[in-house]
Amino acid sequence: MASQTRRISRPVAAAILACLLAASVSSARSHKKRGSGGEGTPSFAYYVLALSYAPDFCAQPAGDKNPRECGQGRHVGFVVHGLWPQGESGRGPERCGSVSPVSQDLVRFMLNYVPTESLIQHEWADHGSCTGLSAGDYFSLIRKARDSIALPDELKAPTREVRLSPEEIAAKLAAANPGYPPGAFRVSCYRDGELQEVRICLNKDLSPRTCSNSAGGCAERTLLIRPVR
Repeated sequence: MASQTRRISRPVAAAILACLLAASVSSARSHKKRGSGGEGTPSFAYYVLALSYAPDFCAQPAGDKNPRECGQGRHVGFVVHGLWPQGESGRGPERCGSVSPVSQDLVRFMLNYVPTESLIQHEWADHGSCTGLSAGDYFSLIRKARDSIALPDELKAPTREVRLSPEEIAAKLAAANPGYPPGAFRVSCYRDGELQEVRICLNKDLSPRTCSNSAGGCAERTLLIRPVR
């Protein structure tokens, strides 16, 4: 009996193979651009929650001084700078593909935590895109992380200048958060010896952990902490 199988000519087979390869490359490129989870999500070890100290930021000569954060009479102290994927021995991944802008409804809600719309959009594009989370889940994680941190009374909204060493600031944070190891808190500073931010190190489930050296620090002996405006 003659075979019923039809042979494909070499030119047709080559054309089919070329189409399959093109589809595979296109799919891979599309996957890399999403930055929203799955196999394309870069690896990282833990999160750093960065809380910026507004009065000292607003006193710096450079940077966008939005009235929401820096306006007189606002009495803004610590604000959320971001929640950053972090590596054990180096900075974590950043800008992991294109993302859609954060919706205005979510922006309005997050302004209770992050001081400006531009910073919300920036943090989502630079850091949220590397978490494998949707925008809603990423900012929900930020809210949960921030709500879990207690600020020392002395640092919540000081009405006079305070001078403390980075070690003293970290110790006060540890005392206000007894469930956190002392090594979970780091302090960063500006070159003029003013407080820039405090950084809290968290596992991916937001449980506290000790920071690695990649979380940074401050070499100044004492820091100026300005009163709220």
